[in-house]
Amino acid sequence: MTDLLLFVLLTLAATLRVATPLILCAMGGLFSEKAGIIDVGLEGKMLVAAFFGAAAASVAGSAWAGVGAAILAAEAFALLHGFACITHRGNQVVSGVALNIVAAGLTVVLGNAWFGRGGQTPPLVGEQRLRPLLLPDAGDNILVYAALASVPLTWWLIARTRFGLRLRAVGEMPLAVDTAGVSVPGLRYRAVLLCGLFAGLAGAYLSIAQSAGFSRDMTAGQGFIALAAIIFGKWRPLPAFGACLLFGLLDAVAIRLQGVRIPGLGEVPVQLIQALPYLLTVFLLAGFIGRAVAPRAAGIPYQKEH
Repeated sequence: MTDLLLFVLLTLAATLRVATPLILCAMGGLFSEKAGIIDVGLEGKMLVAAFFGAAAASVAGSAWAGVGAAILAAEAFALLHGFACITHRGNQVVSGVALNIVAAGLTVVLGNAWFGRGGQTPPLVGEQRLRPLLLPDAGDNILVYAALASVPLTWWLIARTRFGLRLRAVGEMPLAVDTAGVSVPGLRYRAVLLCGLFAGLAGAYLSIAQSAGFSRDMTAGQGFIALAAIIFGKWRPLPAFGACLLFGLLDAVAIRLQGVRIPGLGEVPVQLIQALPYLLTVFLLAGFIGRAVAPRAAGIPYQKEH
């Protein structure tokens, strides 16, 4: 019984650790999606934030310098996305995919040029990393609590404030918002900047808290999983949070199962374990979640009528 309880507690702690970047990224993506801007580029924002966060923490010797650099990098990518999709009314999916490709290449090129480690940053130690606050063995650093706080904060901003009302309106009927004298591009830019803020925190967590430095393609599709959580949650913060925990739980259980022998089946293949979160994503998006209706203006560029 003691071993079982310990297994459950360790799995729950691991679930929260693994789900933290998903939660932060999903909450940020919600602002963008609610404003009618499809954000396939969540992966790229996380990746570039993880790289610049680790690079700045390594050079400056401070984890908080890394967090600041991660946010700035993600915000720069968010502005690029906004410039392409809001100002120039480009295809939002193409812009997001382009950001992902740029991030994947840029981090490797800069990593090689700056550190000569094959795209990696030097290992982070001491003050260069975000350390646990209360439970050293659980890894409960400040960004874990920030991720938990981001869920009610996102719900309150979207559901209970004037900004949230306008944000939802611009994602459904931008012409009505424009007619009311509110700037549609202004609202959408604020939404993508909020998305960049949360994606920056998610990337910083990956390289400065969860890991001890940046490694090539370390996001490993987590931006796409966060986007799947948004769709699974039907563009609502609390269900999206639950989806992130579900993905995190599956990943945590998969980690615990590595090397474990199951009677009659033998040792569980590592490749199957690593594929489980992505298989779940495919199954959920294949129609097991019911009909998920996106904001009506999502993906549709808005052009002011004269």
